[in-house]
Amino acid sequence: MSVRVRFAPSPTGPLHIGGVRTALYNYLFAKKNGGKFLLRIEDTDQTRYVPGAEEYIIESLNWCGLEFDEGVGKGGDFGPYRQSDRKHLYVDYAHQLVERGHAYYAFDSPEDLEAMREKLKAQGNPSPQYNSVTRQYMKNSTTLSADEVKSKLDAGDQYVVRIKFPRNEEIRFEDEIRGWVTFNTNQLDDKVLYKSDGMPTYHLANVVDDYLMKITHVIRGEEWLPSCPLHVFMYRSFGWENVMPKFAHLPLILRPDGNGKLSKRDGDRLGFPVFPLDWADPETKEKSSGYRELGFLPEALINFLAFIGWNPGTNEEIFSKEQLIELFSLDRIHKSGARFDFEKAKWFNHEYLKKKSDAELAEMVKPVLIGKNISVSEDYLIEVCRLMKERTHFPNEIFSLGYFFFEEVKDHDMKTVSKKWKENSKENFTQMISKFESVSNFSHYAIENAVKDFMTEKNLGMGDVLPLIRVMIAGTTQGPPVFEMMAVLGKEKVVSRMKNAIELFESTSVKN
Repeated sequence: MSVRVRFAPSPTGPLHIGGVRTALYNYLFAKKNGGKFLLRIEDTDQTRYVPGAEEYIIESLNWCGLEFDEGVGKGGDFGPYRQSDRKHLYVDYAHQLVERGHAYYAFDSPEDLEAMREKLKAQGNPSPQYNSVTRQYMKNSTTLSADEVKSKLDAGDQYVVRIKFPRNEEIRFEDEIRGWVTFNTNQLDDKVLYKSDGMPTYHLANVVDDYLMKITHVIRGEEWLPSCPLHVFMYRSFGWENVMPKFAHLPLILRPDGNGKLSKRDGDRLGFPVFPLDWADPETKEKSSGYRELGFLPEALINFLAFIGWNPGTNEEIFSKEQLIELFSLDRIHKSGARFDFEKAKWFNHEYLKKKSDAELAEMVKPVLIGKNISVSEDYLIEVCRLMKERTHFPNEIFSLGYFFFEEVKDHDMKTVSKKWKENSKENFTQMISKFESVSNFSHYAIENAVKDFMTEKNLGMGDVLPLIRVMIAGTTQGPPVFEMMAVLGKEKVVSRMKNAIELFESTSVKN
């Protein structure tokens, strides 16, 4: 049997990072087993449809490198892959369940339902359900005569189709991650399968589509586990038990503190994205940041997400997509939720950034410089990237942390200057500048030799000289190796900055 899995999001907003992980695990499982990965858009709830969400989902998957074999925009032998385009299919299956005695027509008005809930709450039931007990007192085809039901249907009365759970029976199924799971039908309500607007609910469409698309494994989030007994019951009710897919419910992605499911609000509060790409809400115009625009590499994000709830059983953490495919298995997915660690995500991005060639990284930095109207040579930018990439998590940090390579120094670390600047510092650094001006080949080796000779001559230590040189040419004591930094900046710029800094430091020293 060929493995077929699907990622089936609803276009009700931007794709959450947890959804990306679900898609990733489906993708890895399919590729590991030589199967097919499908994208199905589940848009049965038209009231929650958000314009642009479907396109956002597809763009996010494409950016992450999770190409689907069949689906919306790609086609396939089991289409259409958008549920609203399959609307005509579901009504027959809903009626089929009614005819088999596993579902029923319910004609209750909203007022009827509200009265039932209020009555049960008044009797001390805090969670009223439409179930095997309460259905006996409602307007449905289990309480009305066949003639009454026919009359209502013929008259065009509004109705829904509800599943008909038997009373006090166990529904048992094996989850690929959690083992055997058991639910008692007394705990379950008679969910609506087909709505009065002519659309199926998620539950009916989901099961029918998985059956028709020959899905072999349903790999989805833990939040769908309570719905699984309904889906299993439906497979059995349709007589499809022999082709029922295997279920695997993934652990939740938790907040960094481990308390509860990660949400957009947590990202906003703690300062990190929870969406793969930037998103602007079409109604409120509220903007949410994405990992792509922040500067994450898709391969780094995928590697990071793979480890939230799964591990290969080794101490290694950096794996290409091909290696993840080779190693992936459902039996190494954890049962319990996994904390989201943004600092770890940044670490992954840093590791992948280091693997990029200096020229590749330069191409990523160019748009940042263009946006700031900064023009430098290709060779110069490549050299800056070579020096800075060990110290950055994102391409834009090449500029933000190394702006002094592209602009004049704005601020100097005067705290360091106040500690290091002595009475004879002006004279010493003025003489050092003269040495630099006489160096014909301004390489980092020549610069280093000139500085060391000068320190020997003046009986100065590294701490007397190097911190001040850094502050003079970069404004800070942080940065790449100072002699290499000076070589990249070039003699003219180094000398000019040192001269200006000497005047600034001297005047500040006099004031103090």
